[in-house]
Amino acid sequence: MSGEAIKVGDKAPDFELTRQDGGFFRLQDMRGEKNVVLYFYPKDSTTGCTKQACEFRNQYEVFKEYGAEVVGISSDSVESHKRFERVHHLPFVLLSDEGGRIRSMYGVPRRLGILPGRVTYIIDKKGIVRYIFNSLSKPLEHVKTAIDVLVELNKEYQHV
Repeated sequence: MSGEAIKVGDKAPDFELTRQDGGFFRLQDMRGEKNVVLYFYPKDSTTGCTKQACEFRNQYEVFKEYGAEVVGISSDSVESHKRFERVHHLPFVLLSDEGGRIRSMYGVPRRLGILPGRVTYIIDKKGIVRYIFNSLSKPLEHVKTAIDVLVELNKEYQHV
């Protein structure tokens, strides 16, 4: 499955990673309960990644209203995530994917072959990928787009 990019309509691959508090996060634990905004980002404390994380933080209550959990993944260490979370008061989970195993599982592309990409996946309560937004240069668009998609998903849920 490595390198094969996940597409809209695919079942999101399950994984388990260490959270910044030392516990484990399993994607399957969210299934049936919450939509998941899973965002891969290049590096803690860089300009674009800080803007993106702070915008997710500023809109976090909106995500909760729409039944979604925000989860950020980078290859930074748990210690780096702890600092990043503490400095910017981030209320959501950051996961350490040292070695890039999960990034590879999802097929997140690299820019110029070296820079880790910035991709957001919206995963519904059934574990299906409903939307993918890929843009390294527009970190704030990831947040706005995710909210727009969740608004549509919630309309769908109301009509079921």
